[in-house]
Amino acid sequence: MSLRKPGFPARGAMPATAKAQSNVHREWMRLPADLAPVPMAVRETLGVETVDFTSARLRMVQRLAASGIEHTRVLKAMNSVLRHQFVDSALAVQAYQDTSLPIGLGQTISKPSIVARMCELLAQSAAAQSGLGRVLEIGTGCGYQAAVLSLVAKEVYTIERLRALHEKARVNLRPLRLANVHLILGDGMLGFASGAPYAGIISAAGGEELPQAWCDQLAEGGRLVAPILGAGGQQVLLVVDRTADGFQRTVLEHVHFVPLKSGLG
Repeated sequence: MSLRKPGFPARGAMPATAKAQSNVHREWMRLPADLAPVPMAVRETLGVETVDFTSARLRMVQRLAASGIEHTRVLKAMNSVLRHQFVDSALAVQAYQDTSLPIGLGQTISKPSIVARMCELLAQSAAAQSGLGRVLEIGTGCGYQAAVLSLVAKEVYTIERLRALHEKARVNLRPLRLANVHLILGDGMLGFASGAPYAGIISAAGGEELPQAWCDQLAEGGRLVAPILGAGGQQVLLVVDRTADGFQRTVLEHVHFVPLKSGLG
């Protein structure tokens, strides 16, 4: 099956207004001492975000920190990416609640807590000790997690099988001009061999077994984080570390993701 070559977004992001930045600074002072304010990407077409959204996002990050998310870069990324701009405007007021939201075609944007959790697991891998390198995301969806990963990893390849969502993600991400994010339309179960090996692979959909292609494309020292069907038919979060001796699997908490499917749609 042919895959569209990766391409797209470009540089930087518009800064928030001085007033919004001041509010961000005051709120960040209530978070762990090693965190600092970071620039916030704002869509040029929609203008500067409201202070209400800023405060709601900061409260979300505070909840993440209180729940055990410790990785500084992950917390900064969760504060930087404007989740309300990745969902329908009617759902924007729910954007910073810890809930998944529909994005169309029977798919959802993952809860902030699970996005932060999975990104942190990648950032804690052996391959990421000097910084997380190239990452493959299975299931672009609306592009939110790819945007978060762009601030955690050096390079992000993200693949989506549904053309309508692939295009939605392109629209959502284009104004952010993320030069290190590459969008691919293709079958995620095949991974993306052209970008391999990957320091991290993360999946936003779960199947009964891990596709062999994902394991083959994982670098030594790299880590794969994905939901998988566990005992009793419930999904669990699986971490797979590739070592010189093979693959080490660790089963974590129960999760709930959309099912992993093959082919284009």
